[in-house]
Amino acid sequence: MGDETSAGSDGSPKETVGPYGIWSMALRSEDPARRGELIEAAAELEELGFGAVWLGGSSTVRHAAPLIEATSHLTVATGIQSIWEYEAAETAARFVELDQARPGRFLLGLGVSHAKLTDQYHRPYSAMVAYLDELDAAGVPAGRRVLAALGPKMLKLSRDRAAGSHPYLVTPEHTARAREILGDAPLLAPETKVVLDTDPDSARAKARGYLAFYLGLPNYTNSLRQFGFTDDDFADGGSDRLVDALFAWGDDDRIRERIEAFHTAGADHVALQVVHDQPRDLLPRAAWRRLAELLR
Repeated sequence: MGDETSAGSDGSPKETVGPYGIWSMALRSEDPARRGELIEAAAELEELGFGAVWLGGSSTVRHAAPLIEATSHLTVATGIQSIWEYEAAETAARFVELDQARPGRFLLGLGVSHAKLTDQYHRPYSAMVAYLDELDAAGVPAGRRVLAALGPKMLKLSRDRAAGSHPYLVTPEHTARAREILGDAPLLAPETKVVLDTDPDSARAKARGYLAFYLGLPNYTNSLRQFGFTDDDFADGGSDRLVDALFAWGDDDRIRERIEAFHTAGADHVALQVVHDQPRDLLPRAAWRRLAELLR
């Protein structure tokens, strides 16, 4: 897995992130006491052969910098920075500083978040266009940013004004449609969730415990409706059909098959989020090692 991330690379995100990455909210912790733990975990992920880490939550440059400094070639990306939370001018200044120190190592993932999570939410598409305009003017290259795009308009913007797209909470069917819209050149790096549990009841229970929050956000449910899911699928934490579409669980072969379905559908890179029933700030390092092994 590790040899694929740098072979023949031209320095663009599509060439450097490799086929697999890790998505983790815990890796963006701002607790100073955990900095050594985070650095050690990032270094191990690089050794395991993952090409990128995606920092969950509304992360920004300052969360990525220590992990970049602690590794030699790992791409560190925000997954996703909310455009409402961080001003474009500040983001651009921090980006330029980090990119000069560690060229090509940081990928700025941007998103419009959700109306329920920010009072500023208004005309999200126009707000994203304006934000990108400011980044352009401040010298942040389009080729060093990706957008959290679910629908056609934002996917087209990802194609035209960024290096590609990093969609969250999607199925391989969404990936196939996104690839049609993006065309061949842009990076398509969907996130998907993995439950390392072979028991259907406990695996789905862990998935539902995580999924419930997202089913309260219309951006996600509206996107899922485009692929045949209904209100019945969103009730009670999610139907079996919905859970099985959004989470890779089961034995190694089943998990591997589910992850590879995204590549078959057109993904260049899959950002893997381990879902468990432990505290959310836990770094599931044993699970990351197992994922690396089953993907070899």
